[in-house]
Amino acid sequence: MTRARPTGDELVEILGALANPLRLRVIAKLAEGRDYVSHLAREIGVSRPLLHMHLQRLEAAGLIVGSLELSEDGKSMKYYEVADFDLRLTASALAEAVETLTRADPSTGPVPKERS
Repeated sequence: MTRARPTGDELVEILGALANPLRLRVIAKLAEGRDYVSHLAREIGVSRPLLHMHLQRLEAAGLIVGSLELSEDGKSMKYYEVADFDLRLTASALAEAVETLTRADPSTGPVPKERS
């Protein structure tokens, strides 16, 4: 996400992903450098399944990037790192993002058209 201003839908996704203390800890840990799932789970102190759920949310929002690699002993390992993003929230950025919303609420579907 190298674009300066995300669309409204992207901003909703990003803010939703960041609205969790565990996901903030994941971003902070990955800001120190890339890491693989098992080690990251131990470092943060959560189970791998719980961590996977949070990693998927962060990746869907474009905040982290995952890659599958093989270890020296042939085991498949998933590594994650922080994506290149720069999020600046200002009143004008929010106003601009609102103009591009296609959904009123992600759980309710598209924004209804106003009647004249």
